[in-house]
Amino acid sequence: MNQNIIKDRIKYLKDLKRVVVKIGSSSLTSLEGGLDLENMARLAEEIKTLMDRGLEVILVSSGAMAAGLKYLGEKSSPKDIPDISMLQAAAAVGQVELMKAYRDLFNQYDIKTGQILLTHEDTTRREQYLNIKNTIKNLLKLNVIPVINENDSVAVHEIKFGDNDELGAMAAIISEADLLIILSDIDGLYSEDPRSSSSAKLISFVGNIGPDIENSAGGIGTAYGIGGMESKIKAAKICSFSGISMVIANSRKENVLTGITGGQDIGTFFKPSTARKVKSIKKWIAFGVRTRGSITLDPGAEEAVVKKGKSILPVGITDLEGKFSRGDTLKVFSTAGILIAKGISNFSNEEIKKIMGLNEKSILPAHGEALCGEVIHRDCLVVFEQSE
Repeated sequence: MNQNIIKDRIKYLKDLKRVVVKIGSSSLTSLEGGLDLENMARLAEEIKTLMDRGLEVILVSSGAMAAGLKYLGEKSSPKDIPDISMLQAAAAVGQVELMKAYRDLFNQYDIKTGQILLTHEDTTRREQYLNIKNTIKNLLKLNVIPVINENDSVAVHEIKFGDNDELGAMAAIISEADLLIILSDIDGLYSEDPRSSSSAKLISFVGNIGPDIENSAGGIGTAYGIGGMESKIKAAKICSFSGISMVIANSRKENVLTGITGGQDIGTFFKPSTARKVKSIKKWIAFGVRTRGSITLDPGAEEAVVKKGKSILPVGITDLEGKFSRGDTLKVFSTAGILIAKGISNFSNEEIKKIMGLNEKSILPAHGEALCGEVIHRDCLVVFEQSE
């Protein structure tokens, strides 16, 4: 084993308290279809071991659609069924089967489970976001494992993307976890697609998710998985920004969870880009809330925001798009068209049109004090070009 890699991992795991374990469809289903109860039982035992060590565990689970198709006697995989309504029906049936399996497996250890079904829309409203956070917090207090899944029975768009990788990252953010472990049917991120290149090497430790890492992400997936490595890299970027470590590993490796949390060189470890946790409100702005419009900054304003930690003033705005109101979240672009920030606007699009490019001395006589001030205050601004 590479002792330096182990040392680096242990550095980020030494104060580990809360872990999100995301289990992909390929890890939960058998080749014949339906749930792989043997692998689920082994992972449940490992989760119990983590809890015995004092760790809090949140489970993000795929597998509902595959379980539902098996229960309904359908032999095709989700990928082979173009009918969204059929997939929604399968998810509704399969979710019952999935939760029954988890309940029975954890009951052996006197551990209770609680179900939370989410869609992306649930995280975009601040009140619901906080309600989800409080529900997870209270379940953990009761020593109940929250089992989170995407509500595929009512969601349409979400069925097509991600295999719950992004949901795992969002769960880690909402629950303020220290580590996200994504379990799949692959050993981790490779330098090349291992299916087509014999020279592909497993990347054990990722310090920065740059273009080289993103280019390594091929569309690796199985019949019962909808996501691939690309969605896992996206999840890693979300976690990295939020100060959360992440690991991609093979679910069928013996003692995979206990090994990872113990700092062993298993899978691919993504280090957080910042040592301290990002404020909850900023994580919600960055990844939870839906944006309603955008503004573009001139180079001077971009430098002030990115490098000097300043708020966004009307004078630095050169363009805007979309129809939005006060309190809506906006994307902030540089002159070169690069997304540099997101933030909550203090003005509507019509108000910004009147004042953009103007300084306070010009705004005051024409529009009064009501339109003088920051368009986006620093406290409600998330900048992506630096560690917050």
